[in-house]
Parts: sequence; structure tokens; C-alpha cells
Amino acid sequence: IAFTAGTRASWAIPGPVLEKALTAFSFPLCFLLPADNLLVFTVATKETEGFRRFQRSAQFFNYTLKVLGSGQEWHGGDDEKSAGGGQKIRLLKSALEEYADEEDLVILFTDSYDVIFASRPAELLKKFRQAKAKIVFSSETFIYPDRRLEAKYPQVQEGKRFLGSGGFVGYAPYLHKLVAGWQGLDSDSDQLFYTQVFLDPEQRESLNITLDHRCRIFQNLNGALDEVVLKFETRRVRARNLAFDTLPVVIHGNGPTKLQLNYLGNYIPQSWTFETGCTVCEEGRKSLADLKEDLLPVVLIGIFIEQPTPFLTQFFQRLQKLRYPKKRIQLLIHNHEAHHLAQVGAFVSGRGQDYRSVKVIGPENQVENADARNVGLDLCRQDPVCEYYFSLDADVVLKNQDTLRVLVEQNKLVIAPLVSRLGKLWSNFWAALSPDGYYARSEDYVDIVQGRRVGLWNVPYISSAYLIKGSLLRSQLTQHDLFHSGKLDADMAFCHNLREQDIFLFVTNQQHFGHILSLENYQTSHLHNDLWQIFSNPEDWKEKYIHENYFTALKGKLVETPCPDVYWFPIFTEEACDELVEEMENFGQWSKGGNQDHRIQGGYENVPTIDIHMNQINFEREWYKFLLDYIAPITEKLYPGYYTKAQFELAFVVRYKPDEQPSLMPHHDASTFTINIALNRVGVDYEVSAGGGPSCQSRWWASERLGTGGEAASPKLMRSCPRRRPSPKGRAEKWLFFLRRIGRPGFDSTVRDDDKRMYVLSYHNHSHHNHNFYATR
Repeated sequence: IAFTAGTRASWAIPGPVLEKALTAFSFPLCFLLPADNLLVFTVATKETEGFRRFQRSAQFFNYTLKVLGSGQEWHGGDDEKSAGGGQKIRLLKSALEEYADEEDLVILFTDSYDVIFASRPAELLKKFRQAKAKIVFSSETFIYPDRRLEAKYPQVQEGKRFLGSGGFVGYAPYLHKLVAGWQGLDSDSDQLFYTQVFLDPEQRESLNITLDHRCRIFQNLNGALDEVVLKFETRRVRARNLAFDTLPVVIHGNGPTKLQLNYLGNYIPQSWTFETGCTVCEEGRKSLADLKEDLLPVVLIGIFIEQPTPFLTQFFQRLQKLRYPKKRIQLLIHNHEAHHLAQVGAFVSGRGQDYRSVKVIGPENQVENADARNVGLDLCRQDPVCEYYFSLDADVVLKNQDTLRVLVEQNKLVIAPLVSRLGKLWSNFWAALSPDGYYARSEDYVDIVQGRRVGLWNVPYISSAYLIKGSLLRSQLTQHDLFHSGKLDADMAFCHNLREQDIFLFVTNQQHFGHILSLENYQTSHLHNDLWQIFSNPEDWKEKYIHENYFTALKGKLVETPCPDVYWFPIFTEEACDELVEEMENFGQWSKGGNQDHRIQGGYENVPTIDIHMNQINFEREWYKFLLDYIAPITEKLYPGYYTKAQFELAFVVRYKPDEQPSLMPHHDASTFTINIALNRVGVDYEVSAGGGPSCQSRWWASERLGTGGEAASPKLMRSCPRRRPSPKGRAEKWLFFLRRIGRPGFDSTVRDDDKRMYVLSYHNHSHHNHNFYATR
């Protein structure tokens, strides 16, 4: 049967003819009534993010929506804290006057701030008429607001027993009669009024009122969180009630269930599906591509250094690399740690003039975390030029240089870029909260963190990095203390206070933004503490200390062979070389260079050097990790068939000085292989003398090609006799020796008078011919 639906009052096919035809085909008339026979009323005195979500879901399914009370002041109280809502009845009563005689018109009344539609009007109409009542109210698990009325409720064999006023549907004339007797105040309880009507047997029968006991039309989430799950279908998502095996059309996050509705709203209606991914991520987006630099929004970045933090210099370097005009960026730096005064000072003095403005709150100001964060919000709130406030903790590693642009373009009131600890589930957002307000694991949390579900997510908690619109600070968030709430931590208090004002907190993982550092094991007892971070933050350690071309060398490229079985390749950055030397000099407890050495087993050294053992500065574990992760792989690559566990019995730094120890006597060892790393620059810090270089039986190779951080590897499967010849020119060179079951090849070099020391880093697997490991020193 083909027909075209007309208006509510007319049909393209006359009603009696259509009814007769449908009866002949055994189709109930209600299944094919037009969707425009349904009108939706809601009350929304202001346009919140919750209302926009409700409106979007209504538009998605083509509901005809009429908003009551728009722009008016709300006097109906707070349903979560006390009974109220009478203003909704007053507005509805007035609006129903013009529809009082439209007998075929079905009207749905529902809340809006905490409601979403999950299906089409046709399904709602079908289920309404199947109820065989004139008015159908939603049902709830709990009785509210007067528990003394429980005994008056009719018993039910299955389903929920108590009336919920947040959603009901009925024929217009009957709804008009329902509210006709309202004489209450705006602050009176709408729930109590409708309950009293329903519990009056005479009115219940005359108005033909029933409840949606099995949640076929309405799903109130309060008291039903364990009953409702997401049901993923092809290209769409529904909410399913497991208790009654129903698919509700209207989902209401009544009472304290707003966060669960936010979770469901991340998917319903079709906001995210496995087939389409995120369908709402581009909604409201505003591109910055066509704006000139001097017209881009001004952003205040609040930087918070609240505890000793590794790689802080690299943090400021990444800040410099953000692709956003620095003259459109204001900086607030709260440094709580005296340990970081030098790094903050170096950044401000060296780069501060690049920015629109810079304000520093140092440890001498004794401003605590929450108060400093309030200061950041206040600075933006009081400055009409400040369009966005970006809060950024120093333990966030922002790798995405477009982070600011991406977040601003998303055009949300509050939004965070997803960052997490590498290889772990610890992140800067929570997708659910426990009853006491702390972390709880949601069904989708792992998939979001690991990038299996990509989109824009409404969540209850964000931290570490987030963007806030300045207009929000000057409108809703006008209170000057957002980071205190009871005993909650500052970030938890901030999120709590925003949730209390129905402000959505979004996190996006549409791009990779970076990660979060681990701070648990950060030491501050050394000169260069980042050297000890190879276990806690291995990727950041690699970025700072491993040469950018190392992994190219690991593939067999950028490796030179100056002579058979000897290889040159990059391993350390200049920063690594400098910090290793400076760390040893800072420790300063060099050995005397004599044969007697209490640090080694037996107390006697056959080939003495002036050195510092790695265990003296508690660096043995870190050095072994470096050997395992970086030296072992390339050794096995260069020498096919050879495998090493990189174990060592001793590791140390040796120093050569013209007036201290200018040479090393020849000696024998049977090394498997030797690694030497230059820690400074040839031609600048040292020179190679004529005829210089390691001499070892028939093997000879020059060292002048080794730049800072370069490595030379050579096999020593025969007995080797490393030595260091005297430096005839009396000029200093710098190398660093680390010994790992290894015999060192010697180096001949010129030593600069204007420099003081030479260091060599050397590593070789060996067993000494005289069975004394230390004989090679």
C-alpha cells in the first residue's frame, strides 16, 4: 500500500478508506500513522550543552520539537537536591491550550538537559498505541518525592512500579485535562502532582493513565545502571534494557545518573559506530586556516611544575615548537620546585621575549598547586583579549606541534587532548567515576586509550592538559575558586565544579598528541638526573640521549668500515656526551692511577688508570640497560651469528691528562668486541697525533673520524694488546671509557694545553689472559 502522509489534520488517502484497506491486510492502523502526528514539548530556559545534545538527537530522528520557557528565568528548583519542577507544568499547561481539541495529535513531554532520543517517532508512536492507554508515564525503581505514598501504588507483576515525571506521552486533549487542575507554585514538585493524579483511582481511570513498566518507551537511568547497556547494530547504536529485553526510545539520565547518560550519548544516536567511526567530530568545528596570524585567538598557557620533573628543558623546547604565533600566546609559569629554577630561568631569559607576555610564580612565592591554577583562570577571566586558557602540566610530552590549533578548531567549551603513559593505560581522563567520585573503569576506556575507538568523548574527568574558552570563564565560571572542593585533589575538584554546572568535559583522540612522563622514580641527587631515566621514561631518554641516526645505522646504513671488521656508527647525542663527562667531573672522586685499588677484587690493578667506577655514582643498572637496548642489537647486526647478553663485571670512566696520565702501557686481553665512544669534538677538543691511533698487533685503525657521540666497534676474537701512546704535543683530548667485560684499545692523540682532560668511552667483551679482569686498565 503506497500513500503520502499529509498534515496532522489531513491525509492523502481518506482515513476510512485507508483503515478499511489496512484491515483487509491485517495491519493495525497505529503502525502506519505519520510521524508528524507527534509533537514534542520540552522546557529549556537556557541553552546548555545538554540541551544541544538533546536537540541534535531530536533533529537526527526528525522529531517536531517545541521548546518552552526559552530565555526565561528558572524558578523550578533543583531536582537533584530538592523537589521542584512546577514551572514545567505551568509552561506546559499554557502551551496545550491551542491543542486541546486535536484528538489525533500525540504529544510527548520530556526533560531536555539530560535526555536523548534513541529511535524514530514511528517506533515511539507504535509502542505508545500498543500500551492501549491515553497517557503513558515513564516508570522508576525509586519512589519520589514522598515515600509515604508507596502503599497507594498499584502492584505490578513485572516491571518498575513508580511514576517518573521526566517523560510522558499522550493524546493532546487528555494531557490538557491532566494539567488543567494545576494551581501550584513554580517551585512545587511536578513529580508529586502527577503522582497524586495517578494514585487517584478515579482520575487514573478517566484519563486512562498507565506506566511504561518495562521501559519500552522511556528509560530512566536512576536505579537502573546495571540494567542498561549499549547494543551495537550495523551503523547504529541502541540502549538495551537487559532486565526486560527492551530497546527504549527516550533515555533519561535522571537524578545522579548524568554521567552514565554522557557515556551513552557518546554513541547514541549514531554518534559513534564501528562502521562509521565518529559522526559528530566535525559538528561546530571552526577552521583557523583562513585567519591571518594576528587574528588568531589569544591563548594563555598555564604551565605547572608541581614536583621534580625529568626532561624539563625538552618540555620548553617543545613549547617553542608549537605551530601557533608566539605573539598570540601569553605564558603563566608556576614553578613549585627550587630544583628547576635554573631551567625555568634559562627559558624565560632566552625565549620569554618571543611571547606576548610571561608571568612566573616561583617557589619563593609559596603559592600552592590549587591556588596557582586559580590564578591562571583568573588571568584569562579578567583579560577580555584572552579567548582561550590552556592548562599544561610539565609532565606532559606534547609531540603534536598543532595541538593548540586542533583544540581551538574543535570549538568546545572545555576539551583535552588525550595523552597517556607509554605502554600503559594511565591517561589524563577517566571515562567513569566510582560512587565516591574516583576512578572507575568504563567499558570503552581501554579502546579509547589504545586508539581502537577514535573520536570526541564526553567524560567526567580530565587533567594534565586541557583548553577552556575564555568566554566560559567570564560567564558561567565566574567564581574565583574552582580547584577546591572538600578533600578532593585540585584537578578532581575542578572537574567536579564544572560537572555541577552541567559543563561537558571532552577529550579527543582523533590525533596523536603525545604522552605523560612517569615521575615516581625521578631522582634529584645528581647533576644530570635525566641520565637515570632510562627505566622510567625510556622513550624520552632515547630522544634526549640517542643519536637521531642510530636507527638508520641499525638497518645497516650510515655505518663506515675504515678497515676490516671495524665499524663507525652514531650512538650518542652531544647532550649525552657532555652530561656524562660533567657527571663524572661533578662526582670528582677519581682514582689515583696506581696498582693498589681497594675498589676491585684482590685490591691490585695490573694496568692502572685514573677512573671512576659506574657503581660509585649508582649508574650500573642504567648502563647495563643502555648496552642491552642499543649496543647489543647493533653488535648482532654488524657481526651476524653473534649474540650477547651484554653482561659486565665492571664499568668505569677513565680520564687522561697531559700532566696526569698521558699514556697507557700495552697489555693483552681476549675481547669479543670493543666499543669506543668519542664524547667531544675532534679538531676542537682534541687532535690525533701523527701516527696516532690504537695499535694492536696487525690491527690498526685511526680515530680522527670519530665525532662527538660516534662509536667504533671492532671484534677482538684474538688476543689484543691495547695501549695508549704518549701525547707529544701536550694538548688535551676528551674521551670516556666505560668498561664492560672488555679490553680497551689505546688511543694516540694530541692533547690541548687550553683543555684539561681527555676521556674515552670503551666497551668490550673479553676474558683476560691472566684471569684478572682489571688487568686491562
